[in-house]
Amino acid sequence: MGTNSTPNVDHQRWVAQMRRTLEQEELEEDAEIPVSIFTVPKNLLANNPDYYVPQLVALGPYHHWRPELYEMERYKLSAAKMTQKKLKTIKFQDLADQFTLLESKIQASYHKYLDFNGETLAWMMAVDSCFLLEFLRIYAVREGKVLAGVSSRMSHLVDSSGRKSAYNAIVRDLVMLENQIPFFLLRKILELQFLSLELADGMLLSMMIGLCKEISPFKATDSNVELSNCAHLLDFLYHMIVPKSKEQSEITEADEESEVLEVEGGSLGKPGIFTLFFSRLNGLCKNASFSRGIKVMLWLPWAIISSLPGLRLLKQPIAYLLFSENRETKPGNKDPESNHISRPPLVEEITIPSVTELSKAGVCFLPTNGSIFTVHFDFIAATLYLPTISLEANTEVILRNLVAYEACNASGPLVFTRYTELMNGIIDVEEDAKLLREKGIMLNHLKSDEEAANLWNGMTRSVRLTKVPFIDEVIEDVNRYYNGKWKIKLMNFMESHMSASRQFLTFLAAILLLLLLSLQAYCSLFGCAHRSRVRSTQ
Repeated sequence: MGTNSTPNVDHQRWVAQMRRTLEQEELEEDAEIPVSIFTVPKNLLANNPDYYVPQLVALGPYHHWRPELYEMERYKLSAAKMTQKKLKTIKFQDLADQFTLLESKIQASYHKYLDFNGETLAWMMAVDSCFLLEFLRIYAVREGKVLAGVSSRMSHLVDSSGRKSAYNAIVRDLVMLENQIPFFLLRKILELQFLSLELADGMLLSMMIGLCKEISPFKATDSNVELSNCAHLLDFLYHMIVPKSKEQSEITEADEESEVLEVEGGSLGKPGIFTLFFSRLNGLCKNASFSRGIKVMLWLPWAIISSLPGLRLLKQPIAYLLFSENRETKPGNKDPESNHISRPPLVEEITIPSVTELSKAGVCFLPTNGSIFTVHFDFIAATLYLPTISLEANTEVILRNLVAYEACNASGPLVFTRYTELMNGIIDVEEDAKLLREKGIMLNHLKSDEEAANLWNGMTRSVRLTKVPFIDEVIEDVNRYYNGKWKIKLMNFMESHMSASRQFLTFLAAILLLLLLSLQAYCSLFGCAHRSRVRSTQ
């Protein structure tokens, strides 16, 4: 099939849609509407697509035509009937007609071009919006009471206690980035019901606050979020978890050419004599011409010595010790990492000790009742403060989609993403998750601490690097405290210098081994032991 072929495309409808869009009088006003509903970046989607693709209900145009999600259409129709009853004198056709007038605003809200005619798009968004509002009714608090009147067909889906699996599955799909409904459509339906935009905003706000408090992993959230500043449900949840503050306004974006923060060497002071000696020695050993000269000197006598009687059994292990690097660098021997070239690049994990290592070094962990902006490290008290987070069935889906939304929408630094990178850095194994659970920082409702550790370890992909000063300062202070311990200093010195001089030590060991083998060969040929006995008898 040629590259110019365009199957299943109605060219005339496409031209008509382009013409109608360009001829609309509201083009200048709609051009100011920012894109708020994105497709998940490919490098995030490739990791675990199930966390970003709805599995039960499709809201909006991105996944509407997937046949495996058609089962929920009858529940959507039931919600539409309930809405029609509440509209009283207004028919559902009139609601769809008003949505048709908003087609350009709907198109502008989605990052991906929507290949639908105006009527299809309007009916789709009207029905899906009714379903979402009907589901959110259990969170609408009016004069301290939860509104009643949920459709009997939807009653088994709606369960604020979270005991029903269908409820958890719907909530899981509601928070996905590609499954969002613009708020201005929900406000339009509620405005027609209450005949007042102010009452409609109050009802929608109570729905959002009730839902987000229920599903938010962070129990300390900001309830003073303005509805007019949020585009959809996920955006509202993001602003509750990451409230705008003075600290956030001071955050600057990371520059790729900026100097890398050197944490590890900060507490070791100036290099000493041994440090300079090992550095020079290590640089000499890494010199290519020097290494080749050594190998030539070793190989010529080795070819002769290895052929002597009694030494052939040692030929293979010694040859592997001395000349294995040649085999590793041959073009035919591919690096295991080369098999993953096609995979999305991994953002380098934050260099910070794990919870277990910090605990052994004397660091204490205490929970805070605030947002992620309460993360800080008390150097004098050796205490790391982290906000309390609850891990439940849908937590990973929520965290991943918040990271994806922040990456697509945030023009500045990725504050929430940086927090997840910090948690990924300090949690490596089950023991790390267990310690945080015992300290009250992680309220683990998953099956095990191992599952909690896997949750954080799985979140290693991001879209771009960023700097967040208050979190980067915590990382720097923690590393400075940890590396300041004399035991850690000694361990780091041994690892950085003894390991770096491995090639030189191998060379010395090889020379010593050759001398011993040469002596053994000489004695076996000329009888050193016999001569020594003769001399002793004399």
